Amino acid sequence: MILQQTTSDRHARVLFVGLKHDYGVSERGYSFEYTNFFNTLAHMENVDVTLFPFDEIMHKHGREGMNKQLLETVNTVEPDICFFFLFTDEIKKQTIQAITDRGDTITINWFADDHWRFEEFSQYWAPAFDWVVTTDRDALEKYHRIGCRNVILSQWGANHFLYKHFDVPPKYEVTFVGQVHSNRKSVVSELQRAGIQVECWGRGWHNGRLNQDEMILLYSQSKINLNFTDSSVAFNQKQIMKSFLSRRADDTLRLKMPREVAAHLKTLFGKRRSQIKGRNFEIPAAGGFLLTQHADGIEEYFVPGKEIATFTSLADLRDKIHYFLTHDSQREAIRRAGHERALREHTLQRRFDDIFRTILE
Repeated sequence: MILQQTTSDRHARVLFVGLKHDYGVSERGYSFEYTNFFNTLAHMENVDVTLFPFDEIMHKHGREGMNKQLLETVNTVEPDICFFFLFTDEIKKQTIQAITDRGDTITINWFADDHWRFEEFSQYWAPAFDWVVTTDRDALEKYHRIGCRNVILSQWGANHFLYKHFDVPPKYEVTFVGQVHSNRKSVVSELQRAGIQVECWGRGWHNGRLNQDEMILLYSQSKINLNFTDSSVAFNQKQIMKSFLSRRADDTLRLKMPREVAAHLKTLFGKRRSQIKGRNFEIPAAGGFLLTQHADGIEEYFVPGKEIATFTSLADLRDKIHYFLTHDSQREAIRRAGHERALREHTLQRRFDDIFRTILE
């Protein structure tokens, strides 16, 4: 049906529903999903994509007005696929269900953090969609238990239309780009006390944030790019507040339901799981050398020691940094191999091709 039409007569029409700005705050620049997901779709030759930036619209028209406008946009665009990247509850379940019930538009959502967010969020929203995407293998059975059978196990990837390698000399020995949370600050402090020069950028670091172009260039300017696989859920005052309050993209607050509070507290006090991040693919795609904290399943995507380097403890991290800073040829060989693997197998275009092939068949 739709597959035959989109392959023989026309491109697939996709309505992408996601944040345009980081956490819905324009001052913070474009969001991850806009820069990577929407931008990739916009470059794909077999896709005609329309953006529905629900944060921008919600700021102007409120939650009710934005949901109404989404339904009107679906009627106007008549998309084959309505691809969601939900944030919190900005899009009403009734709105999603109404689009799903049309029958001529396939609804799908990319659930980004099922490693820690399934019990609190995903399980309540997934039934409204035709299809769901998860990056957590352990979540497959959880989705099946709540009656969701159309579940795709995918993974993060890199927008190779943006992430490029620059042939520039190294400017930094060790760098990290990301927010200050969990134990990242203490790890960096320990490395610096050991005489390792580490420069960090992102919210909470003294260097501040980098824009997209600066970040991509940095990956080529750094001998070693660090990545941590811990989630942002850590025991602190902010997370305790998040157990009871949810912030929407328009900066309004919502008091969580008891079941949400219980799920968040369970995650907060429970054992944390490592999580493969977008950085695991973006840094190699940009031609950077990646030294990442080990995450379950990373071996399915890269060969540690040949395409990326991994560490399992602070001592291991310290030793690996010293080793690779003094073994340039081996570091360069790993960097090149990781770059080639990322561009060959781990682009977001490749992920979308696989997803669309599955849901359109």
